Parts: sequence; C-alpha cells; structure tokens
Amino acid sequence: MSTILEGTPDKRMALVTGRAYPELAKEVADCLGTQVLETTAYDFANGEMYVRYTEPVRGADVFVLQCHYGDINKWIMEQLIMVDALKRASARTITVVAPFMGYSRQDKKHQGREPITARLVYDLFRTAGANRIMTVDLHAAQEQGFFDAPVDHLTATPVLIDYVRNHLPLENTTIVSPDAGRIKVSEQWAAKLGGLPLAFIHKTRDTTRPNHAVAHGIIGEVEGRDCVVVDDMIDTAGTICEAVRTLKSAGAKSVTLVATHGLLSGPAVERLRDCGAREIVLMDTVPVPEEKRLPNMTVLSVAPLLAAGIRSVFEEGSVATLLEGLPEDMRPRNIYA
Repeated sequence: MSTILEGTPDKRMALVTGRAYPELAKEVADCLGTQVLETTAYDFANGEMYVRYTEPVRGADVFVLQCHYGDINKWIMEQLIMVDALKRASARTITVVAPFMGYSRQDKKHQGREPITARLVYDLFRTAGANRIMTVDLHAAQEQGFFDAPVDHLTATPVLIDYVRNHLPLENTTIVSPDAGRIKVSEQWAAKLGGLPLAFIHKTRDTTRPNHAVAHGIIGEVEGRDCVVVDDMIDTAGTICEAVRTLKSAGAKSVTLVATHGLLSGPAVERLRDCGAREIVLMDTVPVPEEKRLPNMTVLSVAPLLAAGIRSVFEEGSVATLLEGLPEDMRPRNIYA
C-alpha cells in the first residue's frame, strides 16, 4: 500500500502526522485507503524539535494532521516546523489539519491589554507556509476570517445527531444550550431531530477566572424531560456539570451531555463521574485515554469525517456537503473510537 494517492490529472496526495496523536492519523489513512507518510521526528536535549520526511513530497498536496492537546504549545510548534519543512521541500499545497484548534477560545478581547491569541495562531500557520486549514467545530465560526486563505470548517454535528437519534428516546427530549452563545447550534439540533423543544441556561462568566461560570436560571421547559445538553468542548467540566445540577434542580428527568472536544483537563473526569449525567457523548478530536473513560461515556471516531474532508479538498469537491452527513462509503465504518 502506497503512502501517496494518485489523483487526476497528475495530482498526488500525502498525509503526514505529528507525534501528538498518530493513532488518529492512521485511522484517517485507513479510511482513505492509504498510509501515513513516514516522518523522522525527535527532540534535542534542550527541547528543540527536528522533523524530516523520509520520502519526496515535491508537487504533492500534503495534509499535516496534528492534535492540539496536552503539551499544546509543543505540538503546535511541531506542526509549524512540519509545515515549514514541506514548504522547503516544494510541496504543491499544504493543508493544516487540526481537529481541535488550539487557542480557539481566545478569539476576542474581553478586557484591555489582552491578546487575541486565536488570530496569532492562524498567522503563525500562514507565515510558516500553510495554504489552508481544516478543523472541526471552532469555538466561534467567525474565526475562519482570521486566516487569509481557505478554512474548511467541518462539523461533527451530523455524526453526533445520528448517534443521539439512534440511541436515545426522543419523544420526551428537550435540547438544551448551556449558554446564550450556543443557542444557534442548539436550534439546529432541535430542528434536525424533528422540531424538539429548546431551552437554554442563563449563565454568566467571570473573564478574570478561567473555566469558571455561574448558572442563574433556565429559559424553557425542562421539568420531567430528558434533556440533551449540546456544547463544543468539555475542558475541566465545571460549567457543564453546573448545567447538569441546574437542570436536575429544575426537575429534569435525565441529562445527556454531548460535546465535540473532550479535553477533560484536571478534575474533569471526577466531576463528570459525580454530576449525575445519564450519558456523556464525545468525539475523539483529541485522545480520550482509557483511564479517563467512564462507564457512561461514549467516544465516537472523527476519522471518517476528517477523511471525507481531506478527500473532498484533494479532489476539489464540495466540503459543504459534509454538513448534511458523511458520504455513503464512510458511514459503514466503526463509529466508536
């Protein structure tokens, strides 16, 4: 099996990966019917990183997959070095594939003298030589405007909705937005699941304290209902667990948590274990190791979605069709990570 996919006419594609989450890259390659191009990468004693590709990439469309999690600054820097190496090796196009885009929460200024770090990260990738970026469920969709080139903003919503539709009883279900900023996404969920009722939690966030928010009340009917809370990420799980407690206090029959990015930092696992949620559904845009998986946690694979996006870009097809769901040939693949 070759690491290069032959295209038409005279096009070649290569998938390369950093060291943050190579297992995901292998799953994506399997979906594409190819292999990950071998890369030599190591750290010097002082922490500097070295990257070299073991095969020529001249004239190829190269997709650089790296997960921004854990030692996030190291992995972003490694991906920047990989992009630079490809530019100097005369790759035809370079696409940064970041299933979870690091620093995407820092997309605006709340106070004076703050950075807009999300914009800085996009600028770094552009300067390094990236021609486009592919990512999944940005914290704010308008961040696509931070990159002065195409951004393929994939969404895991169709995959997650399919799971909820097939595994949860919907006749008594209410879709819940955990805050005002996620109402639009929650409306889409409610509509796609047959016009389900919608509620949202009135929440305020102290911008001087990271990972801290206070729920003040609920707008919408949740008493006696099976509630599905939809969010983009679960980091320390403090705010999402507060949402569960708020819904339970308001008489919700059950609460299911659904999120794209399961960062699960710090006390997240302990909080989720004790919060009383019926089920927690995540994608594996970042690794979710076994020691962090709870009996009521389901982790779905993002590999078919990324593979479909990569194939669409390489074949110059429409990525927008993925907003409605996976292509037929990707759907039979194992949905669990």
